[in-house]
Amino acid sequence: MYRLRPDKEFDYGYNSITTIDEVVKNTMMDFGILKMRVNQIETDNESKERAYLLIEGEARLEWEDNNVVIKRNSCFDEDPWVLHLPKAVELKITALTDNTEFAVTKTYNNNLFDSKLYTPQECRSEQRGQGTMKETSTRTVRTVFDYSNAKYSNLVIGEVIGNPGKWSSYPPHHHPQPEIYYYRFYPENGYGFCQLGEDVVMVKHNDTVKIIDELSHPQTTAPGYAMYYLWVIRHIDGNPYITPTFEPEHQWVQDKNAKIWPDK
Repeated sequence: MYRLRPDKEFDYGYNSITTIDEVVKNTMMDFGILKMRVNQIETDNESKERAYLLIEGEARLEWEDNNVVIKRNSCFDEDPWVLHLPKAVELKITALTDNTEFAVTKTYNNNLFDSKLYTPQECRSEQRGQGTMKETSTRTVRTVFDYSNAKYSNLVIGEVIGNPGKWSSYPPHHHPQPEIYYYRFYPENGYGFCQLGEDVVMVKHNDTVKIIDELSHPQTTAPGYAMYYLWVIRHIDGNPYITPTFEPEHQWVQDKNAKIWPDK
């Protein structure tokens, strides 16, 4: 299955969703959700490139000579904090509130780069789809880091906020690099649909979808519900992700004057 659905609420501690050594539909990434109680401590010094994105809550991060408290009340309304570490740098996380949650992504990378804590102010947040096709694909796209500002990384990380009843990741596009989408909805009983090539899967709160094999992957959100998804792309050696390939038969919708029928 491309869609991975938890059978219950996440446990406290690290909840593995994908692994770097999977035989089938391998994304070349470890991905999971770290859920923490207040005062719970987690440490990590794994020999992999790592990105810790705060979904919600408050925590103290300690690495190298740094000691920083970060807080995020809502992944829908606030841009993210992301700590990006090279292999073997030791990290200590102390949760300062109950139900503090991080999305954790790891991959192999022998590049020894400087650790960096990306602040919400550094996130590139933009409104895409505005002013076209009666706003049917208006959404917020946030990019934390990609090949333009982190060439040493093997990852690209960002978020999308899909507005109720509207499309995102549109026009349909694809790329050879594997990608992971992790979803949340507000209210939590919401849902949406993810197209994967010729197939469509329903996605719900806490679902994860693996996107491989150059499948096109536009999304749509049910009316009445906001959809959040984290997107993580893994560069391919010698072929980093820079821009996707859009399906040419659907690119006409990007024209600011595009319309299906004349205005009356």
